[in-house]
Amino acid sequence: MLNDVTATRFITPLREGGSLPGLVEADDLNPYVLKFTGAGQGRKTLVAEVVCGELARRLGFRMPRLVTVGLDPVLGLGEPDPQVQELLRSSGGTNLGMEFLSGALGFDPLAFTVTPEEAGRIVWFDALVNNVDRSWRNPNLLRLRGETWLIDHGATMIWHHNWPGAEASAARPYDAADHALASFAPDVHAAAAELAPRVTEDLLAEVTAEIPDVWLADEPGFGTSDDLRRAYARPLLARAAVVHERITGIEGEK
Repeated sequence: MLNDVTATRFITPLREGGSLPGLVEADDLNPYVLKFTGAGQGRKTLVAEVVCGELARRLGFRMPRLVTVGLDPVLGLGEPDPQVQELLRSSGGTNLGMEFLSGALGFDPLAFTVTPEEAGRIVWFDALVNNVDRSWRNPNLLRLRGETWLIDHGATMIWHHNWPGAEASAARPYDAADHALASFAPDVHAAAAELAPRVTEDLLAEVTAEIPDVWLADEPGFGTSDDLRRAYARPLLARAAVVHERITGIEGEK
C-alpha cells in the first residue's frame, strides 16, 4: 500500500493547472505536492493518479513517489486566499501527495530531446490509459538530471466517469497528434512488444490494491470496493494487447 503521512504545514498553493494543488510539509519532514479530494475533479482524479502512476512505476517509468496524506482542515486557517481556504476546509481526511522533485524543470520539446524508444514507451503508455493531458501545450513531464519523469495522470481513463459505457470508451483509438513527444518519432511498436506482455491481471490487481478504500466508497453500480477495483483493471488489460494498433496522429503509425 502507499505510505501514509500527515500534513503538518501548508506551504503554498501551486497555481499551475486547473486542480490548484498545494505544497505541504508532512510528518516525515518531506515536501509533497498535494492533490485535494475537495478539488473540482473530485476523488476520481486521485484514483486515476494512483492507478496510472503506480502502473507506470511498475512498468519502469520514472514517477515521483506517491503517498496518502492525512489533512486537518485547520491548516488552512492562515491562508489568505479564500479559494484555497475553502479547498482546504473541504478536503479533510485522506488526500494524495506526490514527492516534490527539487530542481526539476518542466519538459520543453524545443529545449530537450528524447530517443524514439523513450518517446514510444511514453506515447504507448499514454494511449493505454487514454491520457488526454500530455500535449505540447501542457506536457506534464519533468526533466531532472537528464532524465524524463512522468507526472499528473488525473485526466486519464475517462471511461471511469461513465461506467456503463466503459467498455466502448476504452476501445476507442488514441489520437497522439498533439502529444508532447509526437515530434520525436516515437517507436510505439517496440514499446508494445516490451510493455504489453507485462500488463497482466496480477499486475493490475497489485496496482488497483493501492487505491484507498475511502476513494472507492459508494460508487453507484458496485457492491464492494474490490468490485470497483476489478472494473478499473478490465479495460486496461483488454487495451494493452491492441492499443498500439489504435494510435493515430503519428507519422508511420496506423
